Amino acid sequence: MEIRRIAVVGAGTMGRGIIQTAVAHGFEVVVAVLNEHERTAARAALQAAFQHAIARGRVGGQTLADLEGRMSWTTELDHLASADFVIEAASEDEQVKCEIFQRLDQVCGLAVILATNTSSISISRLAGATHRADRVLGMHFFNPVPVMSPVEIVRGAETSPATLDATRQLAERLGKVAFVVADRPGFVVNRVLMPLINEAAYALLEGVADANTIDSLLKLGCNHPMGPLQLADLIGLDVCLSILNVLHRDLNDSKFRPCPLLAQLVEAGRLGRKTGRGFHVY
Repeated sequence: MEIRRIAVVGAGTMGRGIIQTAVAHGFEVVVAVLNEHERTAARAALQAAFQHAIARGRVGGQTLADLEGRMSWTTELDHLASADFVIEAASEDEQVKCEIFQRLDQVCGLAVILATNTSSISISRLAGATHRADRVLGMHFFNPVPVMSPVEIVRGAETSPATLDATRQLAERLGKVAFVVADRPGFVVNRVLMPLINEAAYALLEGVADANTIDSLLKLGCNHPMGPLQLADLIGLDVCLSILNVLHRDLNDSKFRPCPLLAQLVEAGRLGRKTGRGFHVY
């Protein structure tokens, strides 16, 4: 199976990172976004990202026109019929993702693999929304996508070996290191990472230390490049809360119960870097 044209559904932080990476590695990319405002914002962000990459010499002498020329945009999932491979990167909402997968299953050719960038939602449940469960899997990138090397390739209950192999090869062509993991809540990274972030939030809530002290101690004491509260702000507090809710529900373990402070910040619209305020102010 030769993959030349990738479709990406969604152009938020993760979607834009996937688009940027795919375009920089020579793929044609068709992007499906919900509305004109989202498309305008995403195109401006990608243009700035491409200009930065060109200035840093990270795209092998390619020009802005070269990179932008490989992208096309649509607000209709029907227009993804020509894609060889689809990566869904919509909001971390199971119902939304299931509806997208149902429509993609109707639109895309039978040989097309449907991947999701979900951080925690069951691949098997998403695959159940289609008639091609053997060609559905997780392809979980990490933020920022152009910089972070790993990809969790998540094997659903019905995912075929051929689908895994094709997706692993695609990840390598995108310059990533692929790791195949089982379809369990949070997969590997978020199952380990989210309790760390959650405990840091509890330490802040209980007044053990302020946010700067907590992050500084974890950076210096554990040799982490970024403190857990800073990392949560980078990921997005809404995304962290969503993942913790899935872990808490699906694993039925109180250790994953989201910290009330995290939920409060999300309710207040303090989502981290993307809104300018989270645990820290930017």
